[in-house]
This record gives sequence, structure tokens and C-alpha cells, in this order.
Amino acid sequence: MVVLLSDHATGVELRLVGYQFPETRGDAYDDNWLVVAATVTTPEGSWSFTDPCLLTDEAREVSVWLRAAASGAVGVTAPDRDGRLWPDTWFVEPVLGFSLAARSDEAAVIRIHLSSEAIPPWRRDDSADIYQYAVDVMVEKEALLHAADHWDRALASFPPR
Repeated sequence: MVVLLSDHATGVELRLVGYQFPETRGDAYDDNWLVVAATVTTPEGSWSFTDPCLLTDEAREVSVWLRAAASGAVGVTAPDRDGRLWPDTWFVEPVLGFSLAARSDEAAVIRIHLSSEAIPPWRRDDSADIYQYAVDVMVEKEALLHAADHWDRALASFPPR
């Protein structure tokens, strides 16, 4: 299953590939890392990454956050006093994060924060701070709910071990 957040110019496709360690190792922490594959398309260009960046419990937070954003329960995130944007939802590995950039009655602008292995190849030499590279995607609220449902279906194959 793929979760696709996209508008006419920008898109982020997330897919769960599998556990980082297919065989359990007897370590509840290491046994629960999930590999995420992503394809990102922006007006600047397109790129892909694959990284073990979410724990199984963290992965469940993604659909919860998408549903909350669709329902209006997530507030718009403004830049801090230094002009930096921080995600509302972030994870142990600082590769992905999510925040709400704007909302209307019909749609929301989802900001996907990308760091480390997830930033575009042409920006990897930059000294960009963590989570400061972001992709904004305008998504209708129904599409957010659909993406959350797809994510949950994909997660069903990857229970906590």
C-alpha cells in the first residue's frame, strides 16, 4: 500500500517496505524498525529515498495525525521567532515529520519535513538544520482520510514484535 499526498505540482509517496531486520533479534527496539521508501516530486526536481526511519508504534502515529489534520484537530504551525518551521509530529530518527501549513474548509496544506537521508540529493551538502527542508502539499480532507486508511492497511502487515 502506498500513501500519496499530492497536488498539481508537488507530491510525496510513502510506502512501507518491511522490517529493517526481517528476523527477530530478541530486542524489542531493534525488532520494530520499519523501512520506508519514498518518492518526492517538487518543482525543483524529484528524488527517492529508502530508510529504516520509523518504529512500528511511530508508524501508527502517521495515520492518527493525518486524520487529526483532516478533522481540524491539528493547528496550523507558524515559524518560530527565528523563522524556523518545526513539525507537529516527529520521530526518533529525524528523517520525516509532519505539520500543518494552512487549512480551509475543503483542504489542508500538509508540510512534510525531510531531513538526513530524505533531503534532495542537490541539498545534501547544505548545512540545513534538521527538519528545515519541507515540502508543502495541498490535499483535500477526504484525500487525507483516504491516505490514513491506506497507511493503516499497510501497517496491518507490520505488527509490533
